[in-house]
Amino acid sequence: MLSSQYTPNKIEAGCDEAGRGCLAGPVVAAAVIFPKGYKNDVLNDSKQLSKKKRAFLKTQIKEDAICWAIGECSNVEIDQFNILKSSFMAMHKAVEQLTTTPELLLIDGNRFISYPDINHECIIKGDAKFLSIAAASVLAKTYRDDLMTTLGLQHPQYDWVKNAGYPTKKHREAIKQFGITSYHRKSFRLLPDQLDLFEEN
Repeated sequence: MLSSQYTPNKIEAGCDEAGRGCLAGPVVAAAVIFPKGYKNDVLNDSKQLSKKKRAFLKTQIKEDAICWAIGECSNVEIDQFNILKSSFMAMHKAVEQLTTTPELLLIDGNRFISYPDINHECIIKGDAKFLSIAAASVLAKTYRDDLMTTLGLQHPQYDWVKNAGYPTKKHREAIKQFGITSYHRKSFRLLPDQLDLFEEN
C-alpha cells in the first residue's frame, strides 16, 4: 500500500497533472489533502488503474479527502508559457482553491515552481509512492478525460473520446486531413513534417 504521509505532523497536499504530452486540450492538475493516517488499498498511480477503477476511486477520493481541487491551463496558455511552466501553473491554480491551507506540497516529478509561502517536496514517481499524489493523479486524469470526451463529441474526426488528445496515429491522420481546431497546441509538433496547420476549423 502507498504511504499516507511524507512527514508525521504536517498538513500535506499531493499534487499531480495529466495531459502534458497531448496535442490538444488543456493540461489539468489536482491537489488533494487526506486525513492523517488515511489508508486505501486500491488507490495507485492512475496509469496503473483501469478506467472503471479510476471512476470508482474518483468518487471515493472526493468523499474521503479533507479537501481537493482542480486547476487547468488551456492550450492557449500552453502555447504562451510552454508545457512545463503551464503544468506548474495548473498545480498552483489547484492549490489556491483548496479550502484547507497545506503546510507542505508533495509534487509528482523532479521540478516545480515554488508556491508562495508553502514548502514543497518533489518526488520522482510520487504517484506510486504517496496516496495523496496518487489521488491527485486520478482526479486530474478523470477530469481531463471527461473534458476531452465532451470536446470529442464536437470534433469526432480526431477520436478524442478514445485518445484524449494524445498523439495517436488516428489523431495525427485527422490533423493532416482536416487541419487543427482551436483546442490544438500550436507550439507542439503536431505532425512529423509540421505542415501549415494553423487554420482553425
